[in-house]
Amino acid sequence: MTTRPGADRPSTQSPPSGSTLMLAMATAGFAINFWAWALLGPLGPRLRDMLDLTATQQSMVVAVPVIVGSLGRIPVGALTDRLGARIVFPAVSFLTILPVLYLGNIASSYAELVIGGFFLGLGGTAFAVGVPFVNAWYPPERRGTALGIFGAGMGGTAIAAFSTVQLADAFGAAAPFNLVAVVLLAYGALAAVLLRDEPSRKASSASLLGRMAVIRLRSTQELSFLYAVGFGGFVAFSVYLPTYLRNAYDLTESDASLRTAGFVLLAIAARPLGGWLSDRLHPVPVLAASFTIVAVLACLAAFEFALIPVGTVAFLGMAAALGGAAGATFALVARLAPPDQVGAVTGFVGAAGGLGGFFPPLVMGAVYTWLNDYSVGYVLLALTAAAAAAYTHFAVRAHAQ
Repeated sequence: MTTRPGADRPSTQSPPSGSTLMLAMATAGFAINFWAWALLGPLGPRLRDMLDLTATQQSMVVAVPVIVGSLGRIPVGALTDRLGARIVFPAVSFLTILPVLYLGNIASSYAELVIGGFFLGLGGTAFAVGVPFVNAWYPPERRGTALGIFGAGMGGTAIAAFSTVQLADAFGAAAPFNLVAVVLLAYGALAAVLLRDEPSRKASSASLLGRMAVIRLRSTQELSFLYAVGFGGFVAFSVYLPTYLRNAYDLTESDASLRTAGFVLLAIAARPLGGWLSDRLHPVPVLAASFTIVAVLACLAAFEFALIPVGTVAFLGMAAALGGAAGATFALVARLAPPDQVGAVTGFVGAAGGLGGFFPPLVMGAVYTWLNDYSVGYVLLALTAAAAAAYTHFAVRAHAQ
């Protein structure tokens, strides 16, 4: 049976002094870097019209930062185990400024957008910095809640959905990018001054390749699959929902962005709830229930009922379930990952989550181009979520005690 890391520590242990500030700083850094990471999604329909992109090209523009940010979490998580978040968090924030400014002020063709999006993916790696950092600051019985609160930093995608199109309309196409660059600079400077790693943290001495060995752990593989479905589903909706709503329901660009922001906000609110429920119940039943809800509502969405009320209920229900599943997955990480390898495990799990968000937009774009209909995509989502629910209930439960 796999034991929960740190289970030998007293159950009444309180977090060290300063943990609340560190959690707040990590959550803010996650949100700001995710804001940068998600800048291209709300502009997808506009970029398609401006550059005469196909549906597949438009999907590629918004998906490239997702896959790069996902795969980048593997080395960045391992680096965090070795160097600590105090160094890595400001570095990621400062480096993300460069592609943000390039995309806002220089890129003007499909190829340039893909290149800029490739480097913009760096912002998505901030997740793999924050999880081991927060995990070290909190005792085992509080990690699900703490990591759920940190996970609410994915609200950076909601900020992007709410503000990008509106800022571009009011102040010019470069405005949202320039604003994010300034915020990244301010956060990076503040983090360099205030962030500190948990005092008892021991830096890993293993090589980067040595850290990659965690992929052989059963827990890493299972957690990666679960997060690919839960968080991957959230990422896919957050980047592709504006395009879907415009094509399927003929909404305006602004209306589609605002409705996407509502989806994202609900998923964000549900993520801490998923962590909190996991601390009090267990991550396994929370995950199984969340995936079952997604499967049922994806089937409902496949029929493309009117947006008010059935479509809205389906999408918002999936948002809550996907957010809860993401929070519960990292409550499970806190139980299963070896304490000195949380960063490396998080790197792979986070990468899987991002990759889970990379393929659905491409599939949806290709299906729409081929069939002029999205139903097949939702059927595939329903089948995947149902498989995840069954696997969680029957396989993961057997050893995740």
